[in-house]
Amino acid sequence: MVEESPGGDQAPGAGELQYRLQQQSVLAKFGIEALRARDLQPMLQRAVELCAEGMRSRYCKFLEHCADENVLLVRNGVGWREGVVGGTEMRADLGSPAGYAYHTGEAVISNHLENETRFRTPSFMADHHIRRAINVLVEASGRRFGVLEVDSPDEGKFEASDLAFMQGFANLIGVAIERQEAERRLNHALEHQELLTREASHRVKNSLAMVSGLLNLQMQADPDERITRLLGDAQARITAIAQAHDRLWRGEQVGIVALDDLIGGIVEQLREQAPLHTIACDVARIHISADSAIPIGLLVTELVTNAIKYAYDDGGEIHVAIVDRAQELHLTVRDNGHGLPEGFDLKSASRQSLGMRMIASLSRQLRGELVYEDAVPGTCALLVMPDPRSG
Repeated sequence: MVEESPGGDQAPGAGELQYRLQQQSVLAKFGIEALRARDLQPMLQRAVELCAEGMRSRYCKFLEHCADENVLLVRNGVGWREGVVGGTEMRADLGSPAGYAYHTGEAVISNHLENETRFRTPSFMADHHIRRAINVLVEASGRRFGVLEVDSPDEGKFEASDLAFMQGFANLIGVAIERQEAERRLNHALEHQELLTREASHRVKNSLAMVSGLLNLQMQADPDERITRLLGDAQARITAIAQAHDRLWRGEQVGIVALDDLIGGIVEQLREQAPLHTIACDVARIHISADSAIPIGLLVTELVTNAIKYAYDDGGEIHVAIVDRAQELHLTVRDNGHGLPEGFDLKSASRQSLGMRMIASLSRQLRGELVYEDAVPGTCALLVMPDPRSG
Protein backbone atom coordinates (compact mmCIF):
# COMPACT_ATOMS: atom_id res chain seq x y z
CA MET A 1 0.00 0.00 0.00
CA VAL A 2 1.36 3.38 -1.00
CA GLU A 3 0.71 6.07 1.58
CA GLU A 4 0.73 9.75 0.61
CA SER A 5 2.90 11.97 2.78
CA PRO A 6 0.91 14.62 4.64
CA GLY A 7 2.76 17.57 3.12
CA GLY A 8 4.68 16.59 0.00
CA ASP A 9 4.88 14.19 -2.89
CA GLN A 10 4.07 10.54 -2.41
CA ALA A 11 6.49 8.66 -0.20
CA PRO A 12 6.16 4.91 0.25
CA GLY A 13 5.70 3.76 3.86
CA ALA A 14 6.08 7.20 5.37
CA GLY A 15 3.64 7.68 8.22
CA GLU A 16 2.70 10.93 9.86
CA LEU A 17 5.05 10.47 12.86
CA GLN A 18 8.00 9.47 10.70
CA TYR A 19 7.35 12.43 8.41
CA ARG A 20 7.30 14.93 11.26
CA LEU A 21 10.40 13.45 12.87
CA GLN A 22 12.21 13.74 9.56
CA GLN A 23 11.22 17.39 9.35
CA GLN A 24 12.63 18.04 12.81
CA SER A 25 15.86 16.32 11.82
CA VAL A 26 16.16 18.38 8.64
CA LEU A 27 15.41 21.59 10.57
CA ALA A 28 18.10 20.80 13.15
CA LYS A 29 20.59 20.03 10.39
CA PHE A 30 19.92 23.32 8.65
CA GLY A 31 20.14 25.19 11.95
CA ILE A 32 23.73 24.02 12.42
CA GLU A 33 24.69 24.84 8.83
CA ALA A 34 22.98 28.25 8.86
CA LEU A 35 24.75 29.39 12.01
CA ARG A 36 28.11 28.36 10.57
CA ALA A 37 27.53 29.91 7.13
CA ARG A 38 29.67 32.87 6.15
CA ASP A 39 28.24 33.61 2.68
CA LEU A 40 24.59 34.43 2.03
CA GLN A 41 23.92 32.83 -1.35
CA PRO A 42 25.32 29.34 -0.58
CA MET A 43 23.34 29.40 2.67
CA LEU A 44 20.09 30.30 0.86
CA GLN A 45 20.67 27.58 -1.73
CA ARG A 46 21.24 25.05 1.00
CA ALA A 47 18.05 26.25 2.67
CA VAL A 48 15.85 25.55 -0.36
CA GLU A 49 17.48 22.15 -0.86
CA LEU A 50 16.89 21.04 2.72
CA CYS A 51 13.47 22.63 2.90
CA ALA A 52 12.40 20.67 -0.19
CA GLU A 53 13.80 17.52 1.40
CA GLY A 54 11.91 18.14 4.64
CA MET A 55 8.65 18.78 2.80
CA ARG A 56 9.26 15.85 0.42
CA SER A 57 8.64 18.11 -2.53
CA ARG A 58 10.49 18.51 -5.80
CA TYR A 59 10.15 22.29 -5.83
CA CYS A 60 11.30 24.97 -3.44
CA LYS A 61 12.40 28.54 -4.02
CA PHE A 62 13.55 31.62 -2.18
CA LEU A 63 12.09 34.88 -3.51
CA GLU A 64 14.17 37.94 -2.74
CA HIS A 65 12.38 41.28 -2.66
CA CYS A 66 13.91 43.88 -4.97
CA ALA A 67 12.75 47.22 -3.59
CA ASP A 68 13.74 49.33 -6.61
CA GLU A 69 11.35 47.51 -8.94
CA ASN A 70 9.00 46.09 -6.25
CA VAL A 71 9.32 42.55 -7.59
CA LEU A 72 10.15 39.17 -6.08
CA LEU A 73 13.12 37.53 -7.80
CA VAL A 74 13.62 33.77 -7.75
CA ARG A 75 17.08 34.06 -6.20
CA ASN A 76 17.55 30.42 -5.20
CA GLY A 77 15.64 27.26 -6.01
CA VAL A 78 15.59 23.54 -6.54
CA GLY A 79 13.66 21.47 -9.11
CA TRP A 80 12.94 24.32 -11.53
CA ARG A 81 13.79 24.31 -15.21
CA GLU A 82 16.89 26.11 -16.39
CA GLY A 83 16.47 29.88 -16.46
CA VAL A 84 13.92 30.13 -13.66
CA VAL A 85 16.42 30.57 -10.80
CA GLY A 86 18.09 33.96 -11.11
CA GLY A 87 16.05 34.96 -14.14
CA THR A 88 12.38 34.96 -13.15
CA GLU A 89 10.55 37.80 -11.42
CA MET A 90 6.99 38.18 -10.20
CA ARG A 91 5.08 41.24 -9.08
CA ALA A 92 5.31 41.81 -5.33
CA ASP A 93 1.64 42.61 -4.85
CA LEU A 94 -1.25 41.06 -2.98
CA GLY A 95 -2.38 39.18 -6.08
CA SER A 96 0.07 36.27 -5.66
CA PRO A 97 0.56 33.95 -2.66
CA ALA A 98 4.19 35.03 -2.27
CA GLY A 99 3.33 38.73 -2.63
CA TYR A 100 0.55 38.40 -0.08
CA ALA A 101 2.88 36.69 2.41
CA TYR A 102 5.52 39.36 1.85
CA HIS A 103 3.23 42.36 2.35
CA THR A 104 1.07 41.06 5.19
CA GLY A 105 3.60 38.89 7.01
CA GLU A 106 0.99 36.13 7.13
CA ALA A 107 1.82 32.63 5.93
CA VAL A 108 -0.19 31.41 2.94
CA ILE A 109 -1.29 27.83 2.24
CA SER A 110 -2.96 27.22 -1.10
CA ASN A 111 -3.81 23.57 -1.73
CA HIS A 112 -5.78 24.10 -4.97
CA LEU A 113 -4.10 26.71 -7.11
CA GLU A 114 -6.15 25.72 -10.17
CA ASN A 115 -9.33 26.71 -8.30
CA GLU A 116 -7.80 29.59 -6.35
CA THR A 117 -9.89 32.77 -6.39
CA ARG A 118 -7.74 34.78 -3.97
CA PHE A 119 -4.56 34.77 -6.02
CA ARG A 120 -3.27 34.39 -9.54
CA THR A 121 -0.80 31.62 -10.35
CA PRO A 122 2.46 32.91 -11.88
CA SER A 123 2.93 31.59 -15.41
CA PHE A 124 6.22 29.78 -14.71
CA MET A 125 4.52 27.84 -11.89
CA ALA A 126 1.65 26.91 -14.21
CA ASP A 127 4.24 25.70 -16.73
CA HIS A 128 5.53 23.32 -14.03
CA HIS A 129 1.94 22.20 -13.27
CA ILE A 130 2.18 23.41 -9.68
CA ARG A 131 -1.05 22.62 -7.78
CA ARG A 132 -0.11 23.47 -4.20
CA ALA A 133 2.01 26.18 -2.57
CA ILE A 134 2.98 27.24 0.93
CA ASN A 135 4.66 30.62 1.57
CA VAL A 136 6.27 32.14 4.66
CA LEU A 137 7.91 35.52 5.16
CA VAL A 138 11.65 35.76 5.88
CA GLU A 139 12.56 38.71 8.11
CA ALA A 140 15.98 39.88 9.22
CA SER A 141 16.70 42.74 11.65
CA GLY A 142 13.08 43.89 11.40
CA ARG A 143 13.32 44.13 7.61
CA ARG A 144 11.30 41.98 5.23
CA PHE A 145 13.90 40.19 3.19
CA GLY A 146 11.90 37.81 1.03
CA VAL A 147 9.67 34.74 0.93
CA LEU A 148 10.40 31.03 1.27
CA GLU A 149 8.05 28.90 -0.81
CA VAL A 150 7.52 25.16 -1.31
CA ASP A 151 5.46 24.01 -4.31
CA SER A 152 4.10 20.66 -5.41
CA PRO A 153 2.48 19.42 -8.67
CA ASP A 154 0.85 16.48 -6.85
CA GLU A 155 -2.44 16.14 -5.11
CA GLY A 156 -2.38 16.34 -1.36
CA LYS A 157 -2.66 18.92 1.32
CA PHE A 158 -0.22 21.21 3.11
CA GLU A 159 -1.17 21.36 6.79
CA ALA A 160 -0.53 23.55 9.83
CA SER A 161 2.37 21.30 10.88
CA ASP A 162 4.01 21.92 7.49
CA LEU A 163 3.58 25.62 8.09
CA ALA A 164 5.33 25.31 11.46
CA PHE A 165 8.24 23.53 9.75
CA MET A 166 8.45 26.22 7.07
CA GLN A 167 8.28 29.02 9.63
CA GLY A 168 11.12 27.39 11.54
CA PHE A 169 13.18 27.39 8.35
CA ALA A 170 12.33 31.04 7.67
CA ASN A 171 13.29 32.01 11.23
CA LEU A 172 16.66 30.27 10.93
CA ILE A 173 17.32 32.00 7.61
CA GLY A 174 16.47 35.34 9.23
CA VAL A 175 18.79 34.71 12.17
CA ALA A 176 21.61 33.66 9.82
CA ILE A 177 21.14 36.80 7.72
CA GLU A 178 21.17 38.97 10.84
CA ARG A 179 24.37 37.31 12.06
CA GLN A 180 26.08 37.76 8.70
CA GLU A 181 25.02 41.41 8.53
CA ALA A 182 26.27 41.95 12.09
CA GLU A 183 29.61 40.35 11.18
CA ARG A 184 29.90 42.59 8.13
CA ARG A 185 29.20 45.67 10.23
CA LEU A 186 31.70 44.50 12.83
CA ASN A 187 34.36 43.82 10.20
CA HIS A 188 33.74 47.25 8.69
CA ALA A 189 34.05 48.84 12.12
CA LEU A 190 37.26 46.90 12.82
CA GLU A 191 38.72 47.94 9.47
CA HIS A 192 37.81 51.55 10.20
CA GLN A 193 39.31 51.28 13.69
CA GLU A 194 42.48 49.78 12.23
CA LEU A 195 42.72 52.63 9.74
CA LEU A 196 42.31 55.18 12.55
CA THR A 197 44.95 53.39 14.64
CA ARG A 198 47.42 53.37 11.76
CA GLU A 199 46.74 57.03 11.08
CA ALA A 200 47.21 57.90 14.76
CA SER A 201 50.50 55.97 14.92
CA HIS A 202 51.69 57.68 11.75
CA ARG A 203 50.88 61.10 13.18
CA VAL A 204 52.51 60.32 16.52
CA LYS A 205 55.64 59.17 14.70
CA ASN A 206 55.74 62.39 12.66
CA SER A 207 55.15 64.52 15.75
CA LEU A 208 57.94 62.77 17.65
CA ALA A 209 60.25 63.20 14.65
CA MET A 210 59.51 66.94 14.76
CA VAL A 211 60.33 67.05 18.50
CA SER A 212 63.55 65.15 17.84
CA GLY A 213 64.48 67.68 15.16
CA LEU A 214 63.85 70.58 17.52
CA LEU A 215 66.04 68.95 20.18
CA ASN A 216 68.77 68.51 17.59
CA LEU A 217 68.62 72.21 16.73
CA GLN A 218 68.82 73.08 20.43
CA MET A 219 71.84 70.78 20.85
CA GLN A 220 73.65 72.58 18.06
CA ALA A 221 72.80 76.00 19.48
CA ASP A 222 73.77 75.35 23.11
CA PRO A 223 77.53 75.34 23.91
CA ASP A 224 77.06 73.65 27.31
CA GLU A 225 78.27 70.06 26.93
CA ARG A 226 76.14 68.85 29.84
CA ILE A 227 72.96 70.32 28.27
CA THR A 228 73.95 68.87 24.92
CA ARG A 229 74.41 65.41 26.48
CA LEU A 230 71.04 65.58 28.25
CA LEU A 231 69.28 66.71 25.10
CA GLY A 232 70.96 63.89 23.18
CA ASP A 233 69.68 61.35 25.71
CA ALA A 234 66.16 62.76 25.41
CA GLN A 235 66.41 62.68 21.63
CA ALA A 236 67.41 58.99 21.69
CA ARG A 237 64.43 58.12 23.88
CA ILE A 238 62.02 60.01 21.66
CA THR A 239 63.50 58.31 18.61
CA ALA A 240 62.96 54.87 20.18
CA ILE A 241 59.26 55.61 20.72
CA ALA A 242 58.96 57.07 17.22
CA GLN A 243 60.51 53.90 15.77
CA ALA A 244 57.84 51.79 17.50
CA HIS A 245 55.00 53.94 16.17
CA ASP A 246 56.55 53.89 12.71
CA ARG A 247 56.43 50.07 12.77
CA LEU A 248 52.88 50.14 14.15
CA TRP A 249 51.29 51.89 11.19
CA ARG A 250 53.42 50.09 8.61
CA GLY A 251 52.89 46.55 9.99
CA GLU A 252 50.51 44.00 8.52
CA GLN A 253 48.68 43.59 11.84
CA VAL A 254 47.69 46.74 13.66
CA GLY A 255 49.12 47.10 17.16
CA ILE A 256 51.79 44.44 16.55
CA VAL A 257 55.49 45.10 15.99
CA ALA A 258 58.23 42.87 14.61
CA LEU A 259 60.83 43.07 17.38
CA ASP A 260 63.88 42.59 15.14
CA ASP A 261 62.74 45.42 12.84
CA LEU A 262 62.13 47.73 15.79
CA ILE A 263 65.42 47.09 17.59
CA GLY A 264 67.30 47.12 14.29
CA GLY A 265 65.93 50.60 13.54
CA ILE A 266 66.79 51.88 17.01
CA VAL A 267 70.33 50.52 16.77
CA GLU A 268 70.77 52.14 13.35
CA GLN A 269 69.85 55.51 14.86
CA LEU A 270 72.30 54.99 17.71
CA ARG A 271 75.06 54.11 15.22
CA GLU A 272 74.55 57.46 13.50
CA GLN A 273 74.90 59.26 16.84
CA ALA A 274 78.03 57.30 17.83
CA PRO A 275 80.13 56.84 14.65
CA LEU A 276 83.21 55.74 16.62
CA HIS A 277 81.39 52.65 17.93
CA THR A 278 80.49 49.42 16.16
CA ILE A 279 77.03 48.31 17.29
CA ALA A 280 75.94 44.83 16.26
CA CYS A 281 72.37 43.59 16.55
CA ASP A 282 71.02 40.03 16.73
CA VAL A 283 67.33 39.94 17.65
CA ALA A 284 64.82 37.10 17.37
CA ARG A 285 62.13 37.45 14.72
CA ILE A 286 59.04 37.62 16.91
CA HIS A 287 55.94 39.80 16.85
CA ILE A 288 54.75 41.48 20.03
CA SER A 289 52.29 44.19 21.00
CA ALA A 290 53.24 47.84 21.22
CA ASP A 291 52.69 47.72 25.00
CA SER A 292 55.75 45.47 25.26
CA ALA A 293 57.69 46.71 22.24
CA ILE A 294 57.98 50.33 23.38
CA PRO A 295 59.52 49.61 26.83
CA ILE A 296 61.88 47.04 25.26
CA GLY A 297 62.95 49.64 22.70
CA LEU A 298 63.51 52.25 25.40
CA LEU A 299 65.46 49.79 27.53
CA VAL A 300 67.77 48.90 24.64
CA THR A 301 68.26 52.63 24.00
CA GLU A 302 69.27 53.28 27.62
CA LEU A 303 71.60 50.27 27.87
CA VAL A 304 73.36 51.00 24.58
CA THR A 305 73.63 54.70 25.43
CA ASN A 306 75.30 53.80 28.74
CA ALA A 307 77.76 51.53 26.93
CA ILE A 308 78.55 54.31 24.46
CA LYS A 309 79.18 56.77 27.28
CA TYR A 310 81.11 54.70 29.79
CA ALA A 311 82.53 51.50 28.26
CA TYR A 312 85.29 53.04 26.12
CA ASP A 313 87.46 56.13 25.98
CA ASP A 314 87.31 56.54 22.20
CA GLY A 315 85.08 53.86 20.73
CA GLY A 316 84.56 50.10 20.55
CA GLU A 317 82.19 47.22 19.98
CA ILE A 318 78.72 46.87 21.48
CA HIS A 319 76.52 43.87 20.86
CA VAL A 320 72.72 43.80 21.32
CA ALA A 321 70.90 40.46 21.38
CA ILE A 322 67.40 39.24 22.20
CA VAL A 323 67.04 35.47 22.35
CA ASP A 324 63.70 33.65 22.28
CA ARG A 325 63.77 30.97 24.98
CA ALA A 326 60.95 28.77 26.30
CA GLN A 327 58.42 31.19 27.86
CA GLU A 328 61.17 33.83 28.21
CA LEU A 329 63.07 36.49 26.32
CA HIS A 330 66.73 37.11 27.17
CA LEU A 331 67.94 40.63 26.32
CA THR A 332 71.67 41.32 26.53
CA VAL A 333 73.78 44.40 25.81
CA ARG A 334 77.48 43.50 25.93
CA ASP A 335 80.66 45.52 25.47
CA ASN A 336 84.41 44.83 25.69
CA GLY A 337 85.25 48.01 27.52
CA HIS A 338 86.39 49.06 30.99
CA GLY A 339 83.98 46.89 32.93
CA LEU A 340 81.85 47.82 35.90
CA PRO A 341 83.15 50.39 38.37
CA GLU A 342 84.31 48.97 41.65
CA GLY A 343 81.47 48.51 44.11
CA PHE A 344 78.77 49.03 41.45
CA ASP A 345 75.27 48.56 42.83
CA LEU A 346 72.18 48.89 40.61
CA LYS A 347 69.93 50.27 43.36
CA SER A 348 72.46 52.91 44.37
CA ALA A 349 73.06 53.86 40.74
CA SER A 350 69.30 54.19 40.19
CA ARG A 351 69.09 56.80 42.93
CA GLN A 352 71.84 58.90 41.35
CA SER A 353 71.11 58.63 37.60
CA LEU A 354 67.95 59.31 35.59
CA GLY A 355 69.06 56.79 32.98
CA MET A 356 69.56 54.06 35.58
CA ARG A 357 66.18 54.88 37.16
CA MET A 358 64.59 54.47 33.74
CA ILE A 359 66.38 51.15 33.26
CA ALA A 360 65.13 49.85 36.60
CA SER A 361 61.60 51.11 35.95
CA LEU A 362 61.42 49.62 32.44
CA SER A 363 62.71 46.28 33.77
CA ARG A 364 59.91 46.19 36.33
CA GLN A 365 57.37 47.17 33.66
CA LEU A 366 58.49 44.19 31.58
CA ARG A 367 58.29 41.97 34.69
CA GLY A 368 61.96 41.11 34.20
CA GLU A 369 65.05 40.87 36.35
CA LEU A 370 68.07 42.89 35.25
CA VAL A 371 71.60 41.97 36.30
CA TYR A 372 74.98 43.45 35.38
CA GLU A 373 77.83 41.00 34.93
CA ASP A 374 81.55 41.43 34.39
CA ALA A 375 82.21 40.06 30.89
CA VAL A 376 86.03 40.09 31.22
CA PRO A 377 86.73 42.28 29.41
CA GLY A 378 83.73 44.54 29.50
CA THR A 379 80.24 44.44 30.88
CA CYS A 380 77.11 42.49 30.08
CA ALA A 381 73.64 43.74 31.03
CA LEU A 382 71.18 40.82 31.04
CA LEU A 383 67.41 41.10 31.38
CA VAL A 384 65.35 37.92 31.63
CA MET A 385 61.65 38.66 31.09
CA PRO A 386 58.51 36.60 30.54
CA ASP A 387 57.65 36.13 26.86
CA PRO A 388 55.15 38.95 26.15
CA ARG A 389 53.34 36.71 23.62
CA SER A 390 52.28 34.35 26.42
CA GLY A 391 50.14 37.05 28.02
